[in-house]
Amino acid sequence: MTDVSLPDVASSPGTPLPERAAVHWRRQVDELVLVRAGRRWTAVTVGHSLPLVAVSGFLIALNPVTIPVALILLAHAWVIPGLYASRGANVLRTASPANADAERTALGLLGDLVGHRERELLADTGLVLERGRFGIWLVGQLGAVLVVPGGRRVYCYCVKATGDKLPSGDRIAHLLLALRSDEAGFATVANLTFSGATWRLRRRLRGADRDALRAARAVA
Repeated sequence: MTDVSLPDVASSPGTPLPERAAVHWRRQVDELVLVRAGRRWTAVTVGHSLPLVAVSGFLIALNPVTIPVALILLAHAWVIPGLYASRGANVLRTASPANADAERTALGLLGDLVGHRERELLADTGLVLERGRFGIWLVGQLGAVLVVPGGRRVYCYCVKATGDKLPSGDRIAHLLLALRSDEAGFATVANLTFSGATWRLRRRLRGADRDALRAARAVA
């Protein structure tokens, strides 16, 4: 998981993230890079699932007695994409607050960084909705989910703010400011853990996170 430490982002909008230097081998993310990354994820998923489907069909055609084995293979073919989606859903998970007073203060300050509707979503879900160049972002403590225009595909990025004892509101604020400062750099530095259909990710989310994703998709 990539760490982000950005003490001066709020005063320097548009400043490239210094963390880019740590991943200099990565191509800077743009619309074309996103499309290609999404296609790679689809190809990998199909590559893992399709052979199982093909083998199960072959077994059934070979001998009906092998139907139970074929069904097991089909179950594995269905589960594999779900496991990838579960990795993506982890970027929106939240931890139990260590200090209630610090959490309330941090969330109050975070609320000052967003608009009224976004503040309501933050209060309900603990996630921040942010409109960006690439689409609609949902920012949490451990990363962010990008819902591209049209709302059919998501990109899940794993990244966290430096400082293990930071309240959740401060963690989200760090990532939000990093995203606003350099969206392309944010997507370049963060680790892409999943890209796929929005519905597949939604099935792996809990209630509040699912509501946030629904709101992001509606805007996208």
